Amino acid sequence: MSVPVRGRGRLGFGLTGPRRPRHTVRPEQLASLALPVGDDGVVIGVDGEGRPAVLGINRPTPYDVTLIGGLWTAQVLALRAAATGSRIVVETGRAPAWKGLVRAAGGDGCGIALHEVGRVPPQGPSAGSPVVVVRDCGMKPPRGRVAAGPWQSVVTLLPYLSPVASGLMEKSSLVGIQRVSPGEAEQIGHLMRLGPGETRALSTLTDGVTLWCTRQDRRFVMIHPTDAESGLLGSARRMD
Repeated sequence: MSVPVRGRGRLGFGLTGPRRPRHTVRPEQLASLALPVGDDGVVIGVDGEGRPAVLGINRPTPYDVTLIGGLWTAQVLALRAAATGSRIVVETGRAPAWKGLVRAAGGDGCGIALHEVGRVPPQGPSAGSPVVVVRDCGMKPPRGRVAAGPWQSVVTLLPYLSPVASGLMEKSSLVGIQRVSPGEAEQIGHLMRLGPGETRALSTLTDGVTLWCTRQDRRFVMIHPTDAESGLLGSARRMD
């Protein structure tokens, strides 16, 4: 119990407030306080049981994500990350495909910035101003000038399983896979240690479904776009 100090504020805590009874719950009531998601971050869709799937993309440690999939999914992820307060930096060779997101965010300097490939400047991320760098640089993205670091995550988008994909997947904290060919599915299954059923499913996934996985955990996730997202980006699609 703290002791009030007359006429003074406590160091770093301001003035002592009024005394009220503590708020407590009994152990059997704890279950009623459970939240519908198990993490905080970006809601990237729902799993097979309809539960929200949340990607904690803003972290105090480096976080690399590789997404083998379509531009539509990468843009939904960017929009939702921006809505949580992240600054979005897009390194791309197809800036016109991203212009709509910049306009939706309020124009240049309003949360989403575009840069040419290899021209991303240092971003100065912090806990109060986290950064997500989306690298949309084609099949063979060059070495980035800005790498993942504290409060700065990097999402690399690959349209297909390119020659550099295995190296990116090896170093990534998380890998997302959308529909690929049966041959690509076999390679990915071997790299990510997927089961036979999961491997076969990769060549039959519908638009909007992504397998998010590490070598230990995996979850199929369906994106249900909001009306605003559908109005801006159109319906879910794997091909661009």
